[in-house]
Amino acid sequence: MKLRVLRNVGHNEEVEVTTPVIITWRSDKSRMVGDFRALNTYTIPERYSIPRIHETSTQLSKERFITFMDALKGFHQNVLTPHARKLLSIISHCGIYENLRMPLGIENAPSHYQRMRNTIFPHELSEGWLMIYIYDIVICSETWQLHLERL
Repeated sequence: MKLRVLRNVGHNEEVEVTTPVIITWRSDKSRMVGDFRALNTYTIPERYSIPRIHETSTQLSKERFITFMDALKGFHQNVLTPHARKLLSIISHCGIYENLRMPLGIENAPSHYQRMRNTIFPHELSEGWLMIYIYDIVICSETWQLHLERL
């Protein structure tokens, strides 16, 4: 709630679907996420190509300077429509919450995010010095000066 990712739903508000929360573990940290597996079975998959890691690594082997970046909380950069908020609500012992931004675990989240990023950087991608793999960005260059300009 601090990051304005969730909104507490009031008692009088209508919610179409609620999804239970589950706890997932990564390293030593726990994370509360919606269990969207049931909703995902009703989702029509968005067909959008995600780059192959092998092709990206082959292209990188030719460059002298490489910078890797990771978009912090990448999916949370996508604001949900009011209708999507109603479908992606979560329920816990503390109440019902609407996701205001795209949560993890949604069927089409990776392909949607890849399409969004590719739409923002079409020129750079076509020149071949920028590569995007979901929320990872790679910038590569032959010279240091050119690399600084691209960053």
